[in-house]
Amino acid sequence: MEYREIVAVTGLGGLYQLLTTKSDGAIVRNVADKTTRFISARQHNVTPLESIEVYTTGENVRLHHVFQKMQQHETSIPLADAKTADNAAIKGYFKSIFPEFDEERVYVSDMKKMLKWYEVLKVNDLLRFEEQNADEAANEAGEPVQETVAEPVEAVAEEKPKKKAAAKKAEPAEGEEKPKKAAKKKAAEEEDGAATEEKPAKKAAKKKKTEES
Repeated sequence: MEYREIVAVTGLGGLYQLLTTKSDGAIVRNVADKTTRFISARQHNVTPLESIEVYTTGENVRLHHVFQKMQQHETSIPLADAKTADNAAIKGYFKSIFPEFDEERVYVSDMKKMLKWYEVLKVNDLLRFEEQNADEAANEAGEPVQETVAEPVEAVAEEKPKKKAAAKKAEPAEGEEKPKKAAKKKAAEEEDGAATEEKPAKKAAKKKKTEES
């Protein structure tokens, strides 16, 4: 399990390892308790942690940079407790380790979430960001960057409208037989009409014969 495989899932607490994606969702494993489950693309969105950025007073930074700062200062600045610390204490903690935070756009709820995520990553030895730092260095140097293995579920879910459109297109094809049936019925009616037209002719012939006699 690597950091680039870790995702956050809307509507679900904690962090998850993205195991595989499906046409209608994904299979994920809870990083904390190791339980595996299917999540529906209709109900949940999946976001890789390495794609998350944090607002600063300058340029935005990737989330792993914040985790690195927390890791570097852990011995000198104890982590704030997301469950017991008040809002002022949590803001003060992040201001100490990352002064560039944009306080107007980074909410306390976001800070609490980062604290919880950091704890989960630390317990599972996932605070290793060599690949992320190498990718960023390669990107700055203009070199090709290795793509992440964590494919967003949203991209897979976009296939659904195509299936519905195909199904809708197929409906007229089935209905095309109906005009043929109607044409067949019309032809039968014409034949019946032709048959009834012959009857008066027979009666006329019979009448003429009686007059001659």
